[in-house]
Amino acid sequence: MKLSNAAPSAARLTSSLRDIGYDFVSAIADLIDNSISAGATDIAVEIEFAGADSSVYIADNGSGLTARGMTEALRFGSRRAYGTGDLGRYGLGLKTASLSQARCLTVVSRPTGRTRPLRMSLDLDLIAELDEWVLAENPRDHAVERSEAMLGAGTGTVVVWQNLDRVLPASGAEGGWAKRRFEVLAAKAKRHLAMVFHRFLTGENKAPRITIRVNGDKVHAWDPFVRHEPGTQQLPTQEFELESAAGVGGVELRRYILPGKKMFSSLDAFDAAAGPLNWNRQQGLYVYRENRLVQWGSWGGTRGIDEHTKLARASLDFTNNLDEVFNINVAKMRVSIPAQLKQMLDRPVSELCILADRVYRRHGADIVEDDEEAVDDTDKKPVSGALSEAGLALKSAAIQSGQYDGFRQVMKLMHEQYPELARGLGF
Repeated sequence: MKLSNAAPSAARLTSSLRDIGYDFVSAIADLIDNSISAGATDIAVEIEFAGADSSVYIADNGSGLTARGMTEALRFGSRRAYGTGDLGRYGLGLKTASLSQARCLTVVSRPTGRTRPLRMSLDLDLIAELDEWVLAENPRDHAVERSEAMLGAGTGTVVVWQNLDRVLPASGAEGGWAKRRFEVLAAKAKRHLAMVFHRFLTGENKAPRITIRVNGDKVHAWDPFVRHEPGTQQLPTQEFELESAAGVGGVELRRYILPGKKMFSSLDAFDAAAGPLNWNRQQGLYVYRENRLVQWGSWGGTRGIDEHTKLARASLDFTNNLDEVFNINVAKMRVSIPAQLKQMLDRPVSELCILADRVYRRHGADIVEDDEEAVDDTDKKPVSGALSEAGLALKSAAIQSGQYDGFRQVMKLMHEQYPELARGLGF
């Protein structure tokens, strides 16, 4: 059998891989995954504006990279194996995340037993010129000097983004607008990292505890479930099993009903609980892979976003041996809830939403949203409070007795035969 070399064009493929699905904050989060995998406990993100010479540094105090390890880290489709508990998966994250924002990626690292740090770059301009998969050992320029200073005398790694063509405007990179954009990106990065890595920032659920700083400011964990609030309710935990090519894996569902506005400890606490997407779009399933938040802001296809269930939030945990079942993408920002799991989630999610609806009607109906997701109820007729309460009680009793499937058929018939009464009951 005759074989022919069909190696892809390095210039063409690296350019295509820049559009794999990252935005600025998700790209930074992907690099922090690498730092956590390297055993880092302290991670610093520096987003520095200097016009066309602006740069981003992500530094950690992890185990560092050997020369061979650095080559593998900068190889597209790294040959390293990923085991149980690893946050990585495809061997593409460092490259695709970095190059989605910048044309030049430099890694400066010091492993145990080495005095001088190693440094190596992946430069798209050089790859485009040669059309070869090449790495370059950069001279000791300003970025390398700054990286070595950030490393200090210990082990660790600094990733540098330069030539930020996807971050800076095509024209006016020196202007005030560009500088303000960097300030906004730094603020967004803090909010995003506070949410995505909140378990690592507090060390909960057996996650290794870390510290993250952005431009010198310490990032404080944002708990989507506001468990520190006395009014937060937690329903019984549900556990499920899914089959995959790697065997049977466990999935855990924890359900929370947040307090209504009047029940929060303070107005500031209520505003903080709204989250980056605001109340309506922060409801739903928070999907965690190995304690790292990978998806939020929806019910994962199990139901739609609803004004009256905005106080309902739930965590859904799975381990990386179920990656194929959840179809996690390269950017680790999107998963698909398996069909078999959606069926298992129907009853516990319905129960959560019914009870959250009850709390909303009692204590949270004065939550007002400015976003387009808010539901306009101005054309609806008023519903009797007593009748609505009766409907909620019936739904809750049906769920708790295990008869909810039959009850849904009753609700359907009520809609068909007694629509006004069904509306009054909230069916």
